[in-house]
Amino acid sequence: MAELQQILEKTISDNPDDQRLALQYLEQAKDQNFPEFVRQLSEVLRTATSADFVRQAAGLQLKNVLASKDESLKAQLLERWLHLPRDIRTYVKENVIATLGTESKRPSIAAGCVASIACAELPVTEWPEVISILMQNVTNENSSELLKESSLEALGYICFDINPAVLESRANEILTGIVHGMKKQEPSNHVRLAAANALFNSLEFTRSNFSNDNERHVIMQVVCEATQSPETQVKVLALQCLVRIMSLYYQYMEHYMGPALFAITIDAMKSSADDVALQGIEFWSNVCEEEIALTVEAEEAEEQGRTPEQVSRHYAKGALTHLVPILTEALAKQEDTDDDDEWNPAKAAGVCLMLLAQCTMDDVVPVILPFITEHIADTNWRYRDAAIMAFGSILDGPDQQKLKPLVLQALPMLIQALSDPQMVVRDTAAWCIGKVCDSCQDVVVMPEILQPLLPALSVALQQEPRVASNVCWAISSLASAAYEMAVQQGTDNTGQPETYILSQCFEAMVTELMKATDRADAHVSNLRIAAYETLMELIKNSPKDCYPVVQHTTLIILKKLEQLLTIESTLQTSSDKSQFRDLQSLLCATLQSVLRKMRPEDTPVIGGAIMQGLLQIMNRCSGKESGGVMEDALMAVSTLIEALSNGFQAFLPEFKPYMIAGLKNHDEAQVCSAAVGVVGDLCRALEVNVAPHLDEIMQLMIEILHDNKMDRNVKPLVLSSFGDVALAIGPAFMRYFEPVMNMLQHAALAKIDNQEDYDLVDYVHQLRESCLEAYTGIVQGMKVQNGVMSKELEMVRMHLPNMFGFMEAMAVEGHMPDSLLAACAGLVGDVVSAYGVSVLPLVEKESILNLLGKGRRAKSAKAKSLATWATKEIRKLKSPAA
Repeated sequence: MAELQQILEKTISDNPDDQRLALQYLEQAKDQNFPEFVRQLSEVLRTATSADFVRQAAGLQLKNVLASKDESLKAQLLERWLHLPRDIRTYVKENVIATLGTESKRPSIAAGCVASIACAELPVTEWPEVISILMQNVTNENSSELLKESSLEALGYICFDINPAVLESRANEILTGIVHGMKKQEPSNHVRLAAANALFNSLEFTRSNFSNDNERHVIMQVVCEATQSPETQVKVLALQCLVRIMSLYYQYMEHYMGPALFAITIDAMKSSADDVALQGIEFWSNVCEEEIALTVEAEEAEEQGRTPEQVSRHYAKGALTHLVPILTEALAKQEDTDDDDEWNPAKAAGVCLMLLAQCTMDDVVPVILPFITEHIADTNWRYRDAAIMAFGSILDGPDQQKLKPLVLQALPMLIQALSDPQMVVRDTAAWCIGKVCDSCQDVVVMPEILQPLLPALSVALQQEPRVASNVCWAISSLASAAYEMAVQQGTDNTGQPETYILSQCFEAMVTELMKATDRADAHVSNLRIAAYETLMELIKNSPKDCYPVVQHTTLIILKKLEQLLTIESTLQTSSDKSQFRDLQSLLCATLQSVLRKMRPEDTPVIGGAIMQGLLQIMNRCSGKESGGVMEDALMAVSTLIEALSNGFQAFLPEFKPYMIAGLKNHDEAQVCSAAVGVVGDLCRALEVNVAPHLDEIMQLMIEILHDNKMDRNVKPLVLSSFGDVALAIGPAFMRYFEPVMNMLQHAALAKIDNQEDYDLVDYVHQLRESCLEAYTGIVQGMKVQNGVMSKELEMVRMHLPNMFGFMEAMAVEGHMPDSLLAACAGLVGDVVSAYGVSVLPLVEKESILNLLGKGRRAKSAKAKSLATWATKEIRKLKSPAA
């Protein structure tokens, strides 16, 4: 142990070589004799006579034998720990528990060790007594302050890291310890702070306690009392608990809102301490978010003829006249030196006002209007800025027709504010004009508004990057509004309007934005990104008479690309290289926009130059940390494939190695996704001509599905692309048929175990939709030829029971999004039209007919039309003529 202590001392040596050798020694010791390694570390940690930093180093090493951000590595570490002899694990646990309360440094490293071991063992029903031990350490009157604090820290860490379901049965014990530590009678702020933190982390699994009136009253009492603590950190954490409780247990809060929560949070909002004020504002932002969600739920329930599970108590509406004055005052507390990324009460107040407007709608206008009217021309720039921010914040929510006269009245002042002496005011004015363009489109395209607005935006685009970046967004919103208005007035067979109100100044706007991308300070406040994104929006929303400018812009972008590729070797700093990669990505994305707008006759002329530029970019990305650039380049290639169709075949030999590299790149999911997307585009563009390249591609896509470490969101894209392959090559797909059908059958078994896990629900829906798309592509690809059913289609018939069983299982499960209903209806219709009356027994099951009925009643036009078509196909088969 003495030798281990010496080694641990060297892990924090000032000499890098000593550090490196010490860490190497520890790594070897861990690998050579793991049981002895952890045993001795726990002894060093427990030895009170050892130096503090040595005990901390031992604790850190011990904690790290169970910790990793990589989930697969973490699983291996947990398995290694659980395979240790029981006597060794027991000895280590005894030592770490005995260390609690004996350390002089905060936070306790032993608490972290206890939590790491508990999180490894509790899920497999080992070490159940740890919760009781920690709780008793807190509630025992003879426990020292340090023992209570470190035990609560351990509880907090456990609650934060473990799956909440594991602790649900122990919630009472955990809460007993936490509540005891949080009580106002507790003399130590350190203990109360640790308890408040533990409570915050435990709120997820205390649902049953909150549903019990008496237990809930006790929890709410200690939290509310803690918000009155003179210690700011305790007060802030207690307020954070209230914010979380409001999100999780809104339905139980009516009893506390009037007597306690309203006064506590209003008082917090007025606090001079930013951390306290932020939590007060956050509380009411959360109230608004909950009530917005409940309003949506109530509307859906009404449409479906059911009673909603919860209803809004309209706390925000009731508190409106109290909240608005505090929030508008907070808006006026900003500084001209405020960092864009720094979160403060002024920014939080702006967000809260936006949510209040969405939540209370028309009711917010008369309450906030006096502040805006009084201060929009105030001599104090902070109040001018606050008034403009307040106006922009309420544009989403209230009825647009009611806002229209206010917007017309305010716009001249907002345009004037773009030349305000104070930069913060100009910045907010540009943002507010963007909001106006976004929400009141018919106002901003009025000639009398555009006449002063356009020159003011042009001048403001040359101001500080922070201002210019918001001006870009305003221009983008304006272009979108103008295009939408033009579309409403009429389009030709391409769906494009001949002209729009910005046509006269379109070229000037493009030129100004190009200049903004070349500014020396364009990297500040994301100006370059904003300018390119606005350029893309302008091109996307351009009418036919602006096409010559779009053509010219393409040439400029290609020239920029060419220049950019020549300077890569001269870049020295990591910052320069990072900006270089960003610029490559932006140019790729801009090329996508111009390609989508390019006329078919022009694409072959410019396609070669674009492809050469993209090939050069992909060549430079290979083997480097340039995943983002490679992804954007592959997406640009996808757009080019779409534009060139079969003409892309000429570029395939040069491009194919980059696509293959993308499919093999399992470490960068976005790159792999983009490569899979390219495969689908190639199938649609080249059709049967893609066949010679498919063996390698299909093998790589199957490898993606087999890789358990692969980001799961890539897999639905792969499954869907199997349908594209089948459609492209028809009967030749049979060489891949069996492995693909096995994959689809396996994917179709995915279940939604937890409806609360929205990411999982979305993923499973996406997976199912991809399976249906693949089945549809395969059925369509093997279609009847010359009135005779192909042998390939007969082979697919064997799998029809699986396909229909899959759809029936989804129908029984319940809720299905419209996109999934559409995919089901499409597959049913294709199967019926391919196989005729022989499939009626499969189709005429009640669950399948119910699915089609839901599809016909869906909101989505696609789901409606496909379900209606599939129903008609079934009726045709049942008619006497059939």
